[in-house]
Amino acid sequence: MKKFAFLLFAFIFSFSALATSPKYIKAADLEEENTKKIFLTFDDGPGGKVTEEILNTLKENDVKATFFLIGELVEQHPDLVKRMNDEGHSIGVHTFTHERNKIYRNDASFLEENLKAQKSIENVIGKKVFSLRFPFGSNNSTYTLKKSLVDSLHEQGFRIYDWTVDSTDAINPNLSPNSIIQRSISNSDYIVLLMHCGYSNKNSAKALPSIIKHFKSAGYSFEIIDENTPEIYRLKNKC
Repeated sequence: MKKFAFLLFAFIFSFSALATSPKYIKAADLEEENTKKIFLTFDDGPGGKVTEEILNTLKENDVKATFFLIGELVEQHPDLVKRMNDEGHSIGVHTFTHERNKIYRNDASFLEENLKAQKSIENVIGKKVFSLRFPFGSNNSTYTLKKSLVDSLHEQGFRIYDWTVDSTDAINPNLSPNSIIQRSISNSDYIVLLMHCGYSNKNSAKALPSIIKHFKSAGYSFEIIDENTPEIYRLKNKC
């Protein structure tokens, strides 16, 4: 096992009007184990039957994933959130409302939204969660990530996670399962895959078994985001 510390800003990905993929990965003291890793991550849940189907697939395949949850929906579906926690999945915050103009009004509004979402999750599972994903990515058509907000989030203990591969199921939830599968496939050794489990993401749930099968056959280990996972974000604005 080889250990090394590094700060890498080198992953370049595609952009969209609705969801901007991160361009760089920020990692420090990453432990290299000569294994291929994938982090399945799902935003915008819990989304009723879609989320339930995704949880069923994960259980059937003995795979753990990470869910970035919207606080309002947590309060509507506490049973699904409890199940995520009980079955060993990782949970993070994804704001309380996911309303673009509200959450990106200013730094204070963004922080308040995520603290409120954090409390909603804590009320269900009995513990605070600190993984955080920005709606539409940390740099998007509404907001450019600033150091001041990063510092404020870090002061509250939050860790920021964008992604390295985008299934694009948010841009078009009606994308065919096969298209979602193809856009999820990558040969990178370190993949953080963005998918969604909202009410409209039925085809994402249908695509998931094949995505899992592909990465299992390719020799990947399935990981969850936790306190030891290096953050992934791009800081464009140094202020």
